[in-house]
Amino acid sequence: MSEVFVTALLELADDHLVLGHRLSEWCGHAPMLEEDLALPNMALDLIGAARGLYAYAGSIEGNGRGEDDLAYLRGEREYLNCLLVERENGDFAQTMLRQLYFAGFMEPYWQAAMASRDETLRGIAAKAVKEVAYHIRHAAEWVVRLGDGTEESARHMAEAVEELHRFTDELFLSSPAAAAAEAAGLLPARAEMRGAWEATLRAVFAEARLDWPDAVWPQKGGREGAHGEGLGHLLAEMQSLHRAHPGAVW
Repeated sequence: MSEVFVTALLELADDHLVLGHRLSEWCGHAPMLEEDLALPNMALDLIGAARGLYAYAGSIEGNGRGEDDLAYLRGEREYLNCLLVERENGDFAQTMLRQLYFAGFMEPYWQAAMASRDETLRGIAAKAVKEVAYHIRHAAEWVVRLGDGTEESARHMAEAVEELHRFTDELFLSSPAAAAAEAAGLLPARAEMRGAWEATLRAVFAEARLDWPDAVWPQKGGREGAHGEGLGHLLAEMQSLHRAHPGAVW
């Protein structure tokens, strides 16, 4: 069980690290000063959760790998994040919708994880659930503001839905490792989060005057290490310092 639990923890950690790095790319480029502060702060929340998960996975694995090794010294195909979080930022509408999609899933997930049989995971979840509640509120306000704004902003938000919604189904799919951890009571069942996620998203979409998408062909493969080209570029940038200076720490 320890091996599959490590894999399941890495899936969660990779989701948070990759999305955190994507949000950090807005630092100095956000459309207003408040967002230049808010987006990096949310990125730090996500990276903080990733650190806790990586450190715990390394301790269970017992091979001497710490959080830095797991974050910086794995190749692209070894990353197990879902495809949604690695999508490039695009315009501000896409960034905010991507954040809402992910946070809308993670809030009920972390809430359920506080009942895990694993004490350490319960502690990680208790901290993360407070942070993700803000992420939902912040992203939802922007989705409504843009979707129910000008003709141009509404067009951008509708295009963001068309671009990103096909990547959301992967959030609810459990890999064999995650399924085993779920059966053991260590992690919540991903499929059980769909109802809460959809209720949150549909409420925001209604306020933003966005149409709920029809069935789309779901995109998946991230949990098996099948990623888009963008992740390779992201990792090259993110890992460059640590690979150039072995032993550097966060």
